[in-house]
Amino acid sequence: MDIIEKTRELGKMIQEETSYIKLKAAEKDADADQELQNLIQEFNLKRLSINNETQKAEKDENKIKELNDEMQKVYAEIFSNKNMIDYNEAKQEFDQVITRVMTILQNCAQGEDPETTDYTASCSGSCATCGGCG
Repeated sequence: MDIIEKTRELGKMIQEETSYIKLKAAEKDADADQELQNLIQEFNLKRLSINNETQKAEKDENKIKELNDEMQKVYAEIFSNKNMIDYNEAKQEFDQVITRVMTILQNCAQGEDPETTDYTASCSGSCATCGGCG
């Protein structure tokens, strides 16, 4: 069996992984949630309006602030939606699995022992780039 065939086998295993199945179910629920989809569409329209307003030669700072406040309100509604929360949690869980798999592969490609190399999550202190504490 060659390396590409083994990679395809790994791909199938990834799609059978519990966290992947959970992510796909959460994604389906979020996509089917019409209220959530309406909020996302509203958010995108607000963002577009802000972009259009900031491109004008004579910017209306009050209008920009008003649109930004409205966009932030919609953003908060999106991320308090149960289906969005479930999706984000499932994505975070799956991302942790993929990060571990990719790190092991990269370490092996750099000569580390395939039997012992692993990924250890660490906290940099910045939540901006965090995949979540595990």
